[in-house]
Amino acid sequence: MKTGKLIKAAIAALLAASLASSFSGCGKRGENNPQTVQKTIEEIAVDYGTYGSEAKDRIKTLLKDLSAADRNTGERWSEIMDIWMSPDLGKPVNYCVLPDGLPDTDELCIVVLGFQLNPDGTMRDELVERLKVALASAEKYPNAYVVCTGGGTASENESASEAGEMAKWLIEHGVDKKRIAVEDNSVTTAQNAIFTYDILTSLYPSVKKLAIVSSDYHIATGELLFRAESVIRANVPGNEKLQVISNAAWKAPSGTLSAMFQAGALIELAGDVETAFEIYYDNYDIHGLPPLK
Repeated sequence: MKTGKLIKAAIAALLAASLASSFSGCGKRGENNPQTVQKTIEEIAVDYGTYGSEAKDRIKTLLKDLSAADRNTGERWSEIMDIWMSPDLGKPVNYCVLPDGLPDTDELCIVVLGFQLNPDGTMRDELVERLKVALASAEKYPNAYVVCTGGGTASENESASEAGEMAKWLIEHGVDKKRIAVEDNSVTTAQNAIFTYDILTSLYPSVKKLAIVSSDYHIATGELLFRAESVIRANVPGNEKLQVISNAAWKAPSGTLSAMFQAGALIELAGDVETAFEIYYDNYDIHGLPPLK
């Protein structure tokens, strides 16, 4: 894995890239110099992750360049940036249980985001607290599906997965196993979104609306990535198959996720996993996870 110095150099290179890059034409996603399109997406994400709202004018210019290179991709990333830059992202946070008024049908799916396991494969306290919120929410909405997300993050137990342990806990506490889907291949929140989307759209066609369950500091990131993945996969922006409509959270005593971490996650959704992991390692303590392969 590359060091923090390399990612800082990579970020500096992105920030130094010319805003006057000339693009022409429009068409299907990535057909006009996909490397240039990907680089522009990454520059947009890094700019906002680094400078926040101060980079708004620069991002606006880059989005125009992106649309000139690939209209469909430009439209999608304009929508994603609107989501990311919105002051309403992740708000309000609903503590302990989902709020009233959500559909009590199989249109709703409660998505429980995982948390790294102990080395022996047992769940850490934070993950159990998230599950308590998920259980209360599943009891409140007994017709909703529940997706447990998270892969093998136990350094000394390859057979254990976050999602597998979560599903066992929920079943032991009374949730019908027929309601539970297990997404156990991911090691990042971006992968949670990618793989959960695959499962729901292929196996659970009734599901249209999602409610994210996690720790409070993680809610905005979860909403951002699930909404972004839906935009990326929509046949046209604004016609997403899955819509994030609510959340429920455990009130964590500490914990933060930086805008730069979110930038890395969006870059992962865009397809550059290596750069995403460089950013994660430089901004967040995931060194206990299996190495990127």
